[in-house]
Amino acid sequence: MSIAENSRPSHKPNLTGVVLILLAALVAVLPELVRGNSCGHDFNFHLLSWLDALKAWHAGIPYPHWTPDANFGAGEPRFVFYPPLTWMLGAALGVVLPWAWVPTVLTFLLLAATGLGARSMARELLDDGAATLAGCVAIFSGYALFTAYERTAFAELSGGLWMALLFKFALRGRFGKALPVWRSVFDGSAAALALVVAGAWLSNPTVAVMACYLLVVLAVVAALASRSWAPVLRAAVAAPLGIALTAVYLLPVAGEQAWADLNQVNLSPGQMLENNWLFARHADPVLGFHDEVLHQVSLIAVAMVAATLVAILVCWRRKRLPGALRWWLPLAIVPLGVLALQFPFTHAVWNALPKLRYLQFPWRWLVALEAPMGVSVAAAVWPDKSGERWRGWLVVGAACVVFAGLTLGASRWFFQVCDDEDSVAGMVQAWSAGAGFRGMDEYVPPGADNGLVATGLPDACLVADPATVLGVEQPLPADMSPDDDLPPLLWLSRQGSCAQVFSAEAKRAKGSAEHLEIHAHPAQTGYLVLRLRSYPAWRVRVNGRLVDSLPARADGLMAVPVPAGDVRLTVDWGSTPDVLLGRWLTVLAVLLLTGLILLERRWRAAQIE
Repeated sequence: MSIAENSRPSHKPNLTGVVLILLAALVAVLPELVRGNSCGHDFNFHLLSWLDALKAWHAGIPYPHWTPDANFGAGEPRFVFYPPLTWMLGAALGVVLPWAWVPTVLTFLLLAATGLGARSMARELLDDGAATLAGCVAIFSGYALFTAYERTAFAELSGGLWMALLFKFALRGRFGKALPVWRSVFDGSAAALALVVAGAWLSNPTVAVMACYLLVVLAVVAALASRSWAPVLRAAVAAPLGIALTAVYLLPVAGEQAWADLNQVNLSPGQMLENNWLFARHADPVLGFHDEVLHQVSLIAVAMVAATLVAILVCWRRKRLPGALRWWLPLAIVPLGVLALQFPFTHAVWNALPKLRYLQFPWRWLVALEAPMGVSVAAAVWPDKSGERWRGWLVVGAACVVFAGLTLGASRWFFQVCDDEDSVAGMVQAWSAGAGFRGMDEYVPPGADNGLVATGLPDACLVADPATVLGVEQPLPADMSPDDDLPPLLWLSRQGSCAQVFSAEAKRAKGSAEHLEIHAHPAQTGYLVLRLRSYPAWRVRVNGRLVDSLPARADGLMAVPVPAGDVRLTVDWGSTPDVLLGRWLTVLAVLLLTGLILLERRWRAAQIE
């Protein structure tokens, strides 16, 4: 007897399943509750973003653009290019929680979202108990724990939610010749699907790229399986609307990408697509640690694909495939596609499809497997309602043992112990001291070098030659390894590189995160080199007059020509045309989405009547 006959999904609210998912997420973060947060690959990047976002909020800037503490106080346009959802969420948690708690709480919330998203998707096919198990499997699927502990990639961790909801709203509803196509398209899912696409873009660009390609695959497969154009038309409506909703963020990214060297992110050997195929090994010792991590995630990839396909095979052999073919066909095709993309024979595909190489790591596609794996495994092992009650308890007990073992494994194999300077306390202390941190290479001005930005710079330094090098090299530490970053250049007043130095007056004023004001009295004509990275959105004025062009420096700092005598120099962040257009497009998209929601509700109500 099949699940489809005796375990039809129920859409009645059931808080028990939600509570169990939250408990599962709590179990998954137990290593952090016991050992403190994991300092994975991206931890410092995210923590600094939260700190600087909160600083901007305190300065009265609700949507900041500039990260002032990067590049040792010279800043970078990180908030222009990096999606806002997780750095705003991290900053918001920092308002109400001690900073030491924020990474763990955010990890818990994102893992819980992954589980709840998979459970919501599974409820389209399975009863509540099996759907709850599917959500728990998604949390402990392997890749979510790897992302949480090994990489601490909080923005990518949100992908588990968006991928699950993408499956749900792309495939749900009734398709076929019995219904008009427009009813299948606008049955309450088109608006929701648009919100999912928008959420992916506002969370992480790699998740968004994968979501858009996955949506195409789901729509085409569902259309072929149901012999209806409705899934394709729904995707064609939802995807552009979802992207338009994010225009306030996405349009400036598209318009201003030439203002930063974003391709730097793909130049590191460890981040190149060609060095990240499944189980790849390299002779270059620089890639030694990279290959260890790649081996770990390759094992996860094989295990997730195998578990999903075996579970689907079990369901098929035992006739336990609930729901229509349009659901289970994608659940079988997507794992095969993800596996194929891990091998070099798909290199031409990676090069041909727009922005696909931007993913860097083929294994990032594993985020699209978390929910399908959960649904498939739950459908394969969950007992029929007609079966003995002990079978259900046996499945639950076995799942708890497996989940506990996976948590211990993540604590052993993925958890990254923090050095003192990289811990939350160390980072917050350094941030509070105002010394700043090393910047990200992808946000550097074209032609500039982050390694040339010196520490200890004054707010403004008067020089005769705008190309003057301000810092000197520091001695290399005796325990420095070849993989370590070189220490930054150091500026001290006794070096004599500055004829005069001046301090900013608006450091603590409202809006100071995107405003600089200096009252100087240069003894001679020259250039004021500001401890501020050059970026075209800055509006520079000297004695009220706009300065149109500035000489380029190798370190990317602003060099502003000034006369001798009394000088009032101001630098303010300006709203560029792409930002203004993006705001209007987002407002228009919100109005269209509101109209679509009202229409879908009206049609759904009419259908019920």
